[in-house]
Amino acid sequence: MSKKQLVVITGASSGIGAACARSFHAAGYPTLLIARRGDKLKELGLKGAVLAEVDVTNSSELLAAIRGAEEIHGPVDLLVNNAGLMPLGRISDQDTTEWKRMLDVNVMALLDATQMVLPSMIERKHGTIVNIGSVAGRNVYDNHTVYCGTKFAVHAISEGLRKEVANSQVRVSVIAPGLIETELLHHTTDPQIVADYQAYKDSVGGAISPQVVADIIQHVYELPQNVCIREVVLAPTTQDA
Repeated sequence: MSKKQLVVITGASSGIGAACARSFHAAGYPTLLIARRGDKLKELGLKGAVLAEVDVTNSSELLAAIRGAEEIHGPVDLLVNNAGLMPLGRISDQDTTEWKRMLDVNVMALLDATQMVLPSMIERKHGTIVNIGSVAGRNVYDNHTVYCGTKFAVHAISEGLRKEVANSQVRVSVIAPGLIETELLHHTTDPQIVADYQAYKDSVGGAISPQVVADIIQHVYELPQNVCIREVVLAPTTQDA
């Protein structure tokens, strides 16, 4: 397709989502940027981007945002399911509302957004879903049990979906980062867990810039439609797990 198609990014107000927003906007793609913090979306300063202050767990508002952007720019050709939460804790004493919120954002909202754009992709035989997984969707880490569960789910859902839609020429990719410089740790309330995480991050020389992840996502998307990068795992070279 010669005309650049609509790109939708959830969790676009910071971290990987904001980096993707800047990259795709700079490359001339029409974009729908979705996040709870509308002020942060505006601060990106991306003229012409469609901004939607939406909590991805609100499926009716999410659908309205997507359909509204499609009325302007045509059907979604790339969905980046990036919205995510990472409140770390132990099963024995973690606030159970944090589990539900993680499952709702990391898994259920991803499924909702995917279902909203997928039928059109299948009909057109063109489209790409990029899901942000994690090395925590491949390994289990201390204090990450429920978070790991949500990311293992993302990896399994992505691979199952990839097989489901492959014959329709729709691509599904998982990007699985290790330590990336994002706001995810801000969701954790236990000060010792935060301190231990920060100490580990320091021990490997710090985290990777989210721009690196955004560059990978754009590369994966811009490959010919008959090429599907199924999974990309990246982490600081010195991160050993």
